[in-house]
Amino acid sequence: MGTWDIGHFDNDTAADFGGGLDDAAPGEREALLRSALLCAVRAEVFLDSDEAGEAVAAAALVAAQCPGGAAVTTAYGPREPLPPLAAELRPLAVQALDRVVAEESELAELWDETAEGPAWREGIRVLRQVLATAAPGEGS
Repeated sequence: MGTWDIGHFDNDTAADFGGGLDDAAPGEREALLRSALLCAVRAEVFLDSDEAGEAVAAAALVAAQCPGGAAVTTAYGPREPLPPLAAELRPLAVQALDRVVAEESELAELWDETAEGPAWREGIRVLRQVLATAAPGEGS
């Protein structure tokens, strides 16, 4: 896991995902976020750490547009602003984060083997809370 801190973009996979968003046409960026979230949600057996890392990064970008969401200001996130995102991405992001921290998630397993695991999980919990509070039809 090429990781240097516990932030949502503090790993190679998420940083590459942010760069990929910058490389995409503005009209394609929301579809890339949706695809990353769906990939995590639809993982049937074991969720690969790269897929989970992209889902976390995508969820952080969706949450940044929610009331109470933190802006993504890291140098490792996308440099180009995202267009306003569809509200329907919020419950999808909640589902993706639930899958990222569930059993059979390589990323969760890797973090749980470190001293920073609890802090990483807390960051995911806070992100999930912002999304769940803003998601139509979702509870906390």
